[in-house]
Amino acid sequence: MRSTTVKAALAVACLWMLCLWGAPASAGVSTTWHITKDHWDASDEKGYEDFVSALGAEDCWTIDACLKSPANPYRHTDPRVTFLVDCADVPYLLRAYYAWKNGLPFAWQSAMQSSDGPRGDIRYSSGGNRVVGRSAVPATASGVPAIPLLMEIVNTVSTAMFRHDATSDSATLFTDLYSPRLDRDTIRPGTVAYDVNGHVAMVWKVEEGGRIMIFSSHPDHTLDRTFVGREFLRTGPELGSIFQNWRPIRLVGARQLANGTYVGGHIVGTPNGEIPGFSLEQYVGNPPVDPSLWATAKFVKDNETMDFYTYLRAQLSIGELEYKPVEETHVMMETLCQDLRAREQAVDISRTEGRTHLMSEPERLPRNIYGTDGVWELYSTPSRDARLKTAFKEMYDQLREFIRMKETDAPRLQYSGTDLPRDILKAFDEENAACPLGYKKSDGRTVRLTIDDVIHRLFKLSFDPYQCIERRWGATDPGELASCPDGAEKTRWYEAEQKLRNQIDRTYDIQMDATVAQLEQGPWGLESGRGVEQPPEVDIRAYLVTHMESRAAAK
Repeated sequence: MRSTTVKAALAVACLWMLCLWGAPASAGVSTTWHITKDHWDASDEKGYEDFVSALGAEDCWTIDACLKSPANPYRHTDPRVTFLVDCADVPYLLRAYYAWKNGLPFAWQSAMQSSDGPRGDIRYSSGGNRVVGRSAVPATASGVPAIPLLMEIVNTVSTAMFRHDATSDSATLFTDLYSPRLDRDTIRPGTVAYDVNGHVAMVWKVEEGGRIMIFSSHPDHTLDRTFVGREFLRTGPELGSIFQNWRPIRLVGARQLANGTYVGGHIVGTPNGEIPGFSLEQYVGNPPVDPSLWATAKFVKDNETMDFYTYLRAQLSIGELEYKPVEETHVMMETLCQDLRAREQAVDISRTEGRTHLMSEPERLPRNIYGTDGVWELYSTPSRDARLKTAFKEMYDQLREFIRMKETDAPRLQYSGTDLPRDILKAFDEENAACPLGYKKSDGRTVRLTIDDVIHRLFKLSFDPYQCIERRWGATDPGELASCPDGAEKTRWYEAEQKLRNQIDRTYDIQMDATVAQLEQGPWGLESGRGVEQPPEVDIRAYLVTHMESRAAAK
C-alpha cells in the first residue's frame, strides 16, 4: 500500500542492490526472461497454484525468505537479489516470477485513473478506478533482463490496481484480474483477496470446511497468515472487492523461432464472457440481482438464506457446511498465534531498523493513520492492529454463536461431547500454551506473553512507531513499564491515542491529522477521526468461565 513516492525511493534502493549483488552465483542462475509459450495452459495454472500453496505453507516471514526457502523450486536459479514487497506487490511479483521461470507471457496495468476525478486518491477512490495504461514483457529473440522488469512492476503496483469495476470489459485497457465464481474450482491458491480498506492478500489454501487461508505482506515487508473474515468488506462491483483471479492472456501475432522463443506480437486479454470461471456472484447474490442493487442481494443455498460470509464458506465446503467448534477453536487460535508472531517481527523492525522510538513525536498525526506514507507507513501498525482486533472480536463472536447453536440444537453444529464450553476452553488453553510470544524490553530483558495475555492488553497495544517497545506491547504493569524511556510528551500522546486504539474499524476516508490536544478534547465517534470511547468485548476466556459458572449456579 506504499505511496508512489516512497515506493520509488525503495525501488531505487532495490535496483542499487541488484547492481551490486546481481552477478550470477552459479551456472544455473537465470537472469533473462525468454517467452517460450504464447499463453498459460491448464498445467501452467495448476503449477502456479502449487507454487503459491507451497509458499503459504512454509514457515517464512517475508516474501524474500519464502522465495529463498525450500518451498520455491526455482530458488537455485535466482541471482543474489532481495525481494522487498508490500501487500499490493505480492500477487504481481509472484505471478510475474512464475511466468519468468516458466517462459510465460506477462502483462500488467501500468496506469490507473480515479473515477472520482484527477485529484482523487486512486488507492481509496469512492467510485473505483479505470485502467488508462498497460505494459507487457517484450518478446525478443535474446530475451529481456528479468530483475529490472520485476522491479519495474513492483514500483508501479499499488492497491489502486485492484480497485476497479468488476463489470468493466475493455478489449484494450482490460483489467489484469476478473471476478470469479464462488466455488472451490475458482477460489484457489493464487486468488487475490482485496480489502477495499487498503489491503491485499493471496489465497494459499481452502480448507475442507470452506475456510479460506491467506497470506499478505506489509510495508515493512513482514508476512502474516490468517483467513478471510468479515474485515474483508463486501461492496459494490465498482470497487472490486473481494475476490479476483488472473485474467487469461495470450501473445498474438508473434513468430516462434527454431529454439522455441517467441518474438514480437502483442498481448490480448480474454473478455469476461469467455472466461469459464467469471461471475458477479459476490456482488449480485444468488439468485442474482442487478449489480447496482448489490446492497440488497441475497445469498441462498439449498433454500436457506445466509449472510454473505456464511454463504461463501458453505459454497467452498466439501459437502454440507458443518461447524466443528472444538476443531475451529484450535484453528482460530493457531491463526491468531501466527498473526501475533508477525506483529512481533513488525514491531521489532520498527525498533531495530527504523529506530523510530528514538525520534520525537510529530506535532500532528498523519492525515489518515491507516493510509499514509513515509516513516509512519513503514513502521506504524494501526491497520495491522485493527485487523488483529477484528480477528479477536470475530473469534469471540463465533465461539458465543457455537454455544448458542448447541443450546438450540442447530443442525450445522457437529459436536458429540457433553460440555461444549468446557471443551472449547480446553482447546483455547492448549493453543494458548503452545504459542510462545514475547518481546525484548528497552533494557534488553525478555517479557514472555501468551495469546490470553495479549487479549487483556489488546486495546493498549500502541500502533505509534515513535513510542517505546513496552507501550507497543501494551505494558501497564509498573515493573514492565519501568524500562520505557518515553518522557512526558510521548506519554501524553500514548494516553491521548487510547480512543483510536479502541477503534477496530479502519476509516480511510476520515481526516485524522489531530494534535495531541485535539485528541484529548474529542469529540469521539467513528466519524470523528479521533477514535471511539469504548472498545468491543473480546475476552474469550472470561466469557467461557462466566458462562460455565452461571450454568453451574442455575443447577
